[in-house]
Amino acid sequence: MDSNFAILELKYGNIYGGYPNFFAIAEVSVLVFEQPGNKIFTETWRNRLDVDYVSVYSKTNELGHTIGRVKEVINMKTGRTRPFMEDFQLEDRALQYSFKTLRPVQSWIRKFLLNTFRKYNVRNLLTFDGRRDLFLCERSGIRFDRVNIKDLQRELNRETDYLFSLNKLSKVINFDMDGSYLRSNNLEYWLHPIAAKQLVPKSAAWDASRLLMVHNEYVEHHDDFMMKAALLLNKIQSQKEE
Repeated sequence: MDSNFAILELKYGNIYGGYPNFFAIAEVSVLVFEQPGNKIFTETWRNRLDVDYVSVYSKTNELGHTIGRVKEVINMKTGRTRPFMEDFQLEDRALQYSFKTLRPVQSWIRKFLLNTFRKYNVRNLLTFDGRRDLFLCERSGIRFDRVNIKDLQRELNRETDYLFSLNKLSKVINFDMDGSYLRSNNLEYWLHPIAAKQLVPKSAAWDASRLLMVHNEYVEHHDDFMMKAALLLNKIQSQKEE
């Protein structure tokens, strides 16, 4: 992949009380990394419609190892969260209203991504376990046939025969954000304050920034990265045995 690339991250989930195979997109973020200068640009689209969706995230320990899955209900308009109830079901009329409310979303996402890709002349795209993200963007009318796509999770899996999560890899590289700086074991990048404000934990932009640092540590400091990844896996295995 060239030194200039973009990272695509989505946040999505089922409509609360709706069908398990229908995903509503809550957030789309594109982080662009340009060299020389290590310039970082972040563009984010957020769904502001009054729809509740189910967010699923991993609960991890101090090593980044998943110890559980957490589901919570988030309102796209307000951002407010409430507990998830497994047996909750929307009445059909309310569900159809949610579908109708969400109808314009595909065209909004298509416009956002087309404008962003054109603005930064995106030719190289980095994802992490991004098959569903790409599929949902394609459902919105985006074509990736002229874009070189690299899935870092898949590449790491080929090299290590281990399926790393982004949470574990963030521990491997010692990811940190301090004010307007992104830091890892060997790297430090300055962010414009406008871009930095978008990097909120659990957001799509936050995951994109973690993926940027993981990718660049992997590419630019490969031996150190692989050594620290092996050390982390050894710690996780020792913890299991205890």
